[in-house]
Amino acid sequence: MTKNEFNSHIKEVLISEKEIADAVAELGRKISDSYDGNPILLVSILKGSFIFLSDLCRAVTVPCEIGFMCAKSYYQDTVSSGVVNITMDLEQDISKYHVIIVEDIVDTGRTLNDVVNLLKSRNPLSLQVFTLLDKPSRRTVEFDPDIALFTIPDLFVIGYGLDCGEHFRNLPYIAEYN
Repeated sequence: MTKNEFNSHIKEVLISEKEIADAVAELGRKISDSYDGNPILLVSILKGSFIFLSDLCRAVTVPCEIGFMCAKSYYQDTVSSGVVNITMDLEQDISKYHVIIVEDIVDTGRTLNDVVNLLKSRNPLSLQVFTLLDKPSRRTVEFDPDIALFTIPDLFVIGYGLDCGEHFRNLPYIAEYN
């Protein structure tokens, strides 16, 4: 893909780099205040949330660990397949942690619902879901994140870790895909 082709798919910036940075810094302060002295495990659902996790864990000022899972439902399309496939699981025994799932976007809710149910069965000290983006109009299951930094309309978005066909993750902002 050329730079011109890449740029032609950016319809409109919805959330600026500064807005994201400010919201992530505030969430880092909340986590630090709430979990000081507690064993925290920040869990990134790959691939989309890795940038959010990276920025968030640097905004947290108390000790924390990180873990990674991979759960796919989109593959190479812009519409969820409806099938959630966990392709990489955590290595940690989460029963000794307050687990915070760090997600890029809650759309239909299927992926997070499945991941949350799986992790709850492993008896963490507590479990919360913090998402960068929430798209409640698309829910097909009953699921609400504990914290959503931004609520967006039913648009296909890219940037700050979110992709379309593995492109656009490197954008420092959230944009509507064209």
